[in-house]
Amino acid sequence: MTKTQIRKKYKALRQTLSLDNVEDFSLAIANQLLKLSIWDKSFYHIFLTIEEQKEINTDYILNILAGKDKHTVISKSNFEDYSMTHFLLTDSTTIKKNHYNIPEPIEGIEIKSSQLEVVFIPLLAFDNTGNRVGYGKGFYDRFLANCKPETLKIGLSFFEVDTEIFETSEDDIKLDYCVTPKQVFQF
Repeated sequence: MTKTQIRKKYKALRQTLSLDNVEDFSLAIANQLLKLSIWDKSFYHIFLTIEEQKEINTDYILNILAGKDKHTVISKSNFEDYSMTHFLLTDSTTIKKNHYNIPEPIEGIEIKSSQLEVVFIPLLAFDNTGNRVGYGKGFYDRFLANCKPETLKIGLSFFEVDTEIFETSEDDIKLDYCVTPKQVFQF
């Protein structure tokens, strides 16, 4: 399957999920994350949920991060060059949806990619070698290329592994883990 076909398949599958499914699966993913030995780090990057895309509700993970007193970092997208700027999430951070319904910080304390130790990554599908398929703009590949090599890359998926090996390019950055409601995959 091509990445375009995979995107179409998994976007359609996501749309079949009820809001109760999304919440139940999101909570199950957060609980699976608690099993990982990743909680000794300080800086965690997470995406904010695009509800219209039926993405994983990351509020559960945000609560874990707050409870563990971690530095939580969120991004603002630049659609001119497909880059992201990262900001520390604080009590005074103002969030606003952009043109694509992506919740983003208006401004704040900027954090460099090289400071991040764990990155939670949105995706549509992943394979058994750690390749992932996202929305296709390359935001995360560009971003992850600027992180330290030891930064943990953790995909979050409602669906189990796709056994097809995806077409890849040299710019694709593989996951270290992918967490689903039922299990954790390590690559």
